Amino acid sequence: MRLPLLPPLFLACTAPLLLANGVQTAIPPDIKAMLDAAIASGNETELTTIVKYATTAAPDSADAIRKVATDWKNSRTQAHHDQVQQAGFLDLWSGKAQLGGYASTGNSPSQGLSASLDLMREGLDWRHKIKLQADYQRSLGVTTREHFLGAYEPNLKLNDRSYVYGSAQYESDRFLGYTARYSTSVGAGYSVVKTSRAKLDLELGPAFRATHFTDSNDESSIAARGSVDFSLQLPHGVQLTQNANAYFERYNSTVTGTTAINAKVFGPLAAQLSYNVQYESQPPAGRVSTDTITRAGLSYTF
Repeated sequence: MRLPLLPPLFLACTAPLLLANGVQTAIPPDIKAMLDAAIASGNETELTTIVKYATTAAPDSADAIRKVATDWKNSRTQAHHDQVQQAGFLDLWSGKAQLGGYASTGNSPSQGLSASLDLMREGLDWRHKIKLQADYQRSLGVTTREHFLGAYEPNLKLNDRSYVYGSAQYESDRFLGYTARYSTSVGAGYSVVKTSRAKLDLELGPAFRATHFTDSNDESSIAARGSVDFSLQLPHGVQLTQNANAYFERYNSTVTGTTAINAKVFGPLAAQLSYNVQYESQPPAGRVSTDTITRAGLSYTF
């Protein structure tokens, strides 16, 4: 959510500064104009770049330039802190809704639908993530795919990069051999990469899984869980994402991964193409170990 810009009066007051020797040094007008433009855009990365070169071009005004940038960043951080602190639990949610489908007629009539909803709330100490997903497909009047997933993950932030996570997940996919699978986990997470264009989060911890199979057998076991969440913003509004989860247990280990490319159409609307792989090390009799699905559709970011 974009924070309100600081009033011009603030910038006017911070441009001329008193140095330690009591001499007042003003920022050159052309450099001041660039600083104002970067601050007006709200882009901290651009402001950092301008400060880097402006202090080299005008060394006598370096302290004044750095102070303008620092005061703006501090004020922006404080405004965000106050906004989050005063918000209720139903506020500050952001997310992405995706929808894709197809239908064909003739000799091989078939229909398919894929839908998902990702929500996240970024607080001062806590981050909450919710994911809902459904895939459904019929071919020649017979249901050939029926997959449902619901997951909730709270994160307790320890510092800017480290956090403790909890995870609860429900899945159902009778074509993979189970009517219901419940998974819970707690562990540690770390943001290896955290920039405006890229992020890489890693998680690892113990887990517990209970599975109800289509052949009426039930299994439950302690497991180890690991996850990778990667995203990279490319030029021209294109984004590449890679999400992977792995559960390693005594009876059956599971690895799932989704690679997706998003390309902006206009505003919050984007076209998305994704490829998902799910591997089961010990599937029920008559089932294959690897299941894949390719999805194409539109996504709406809010």
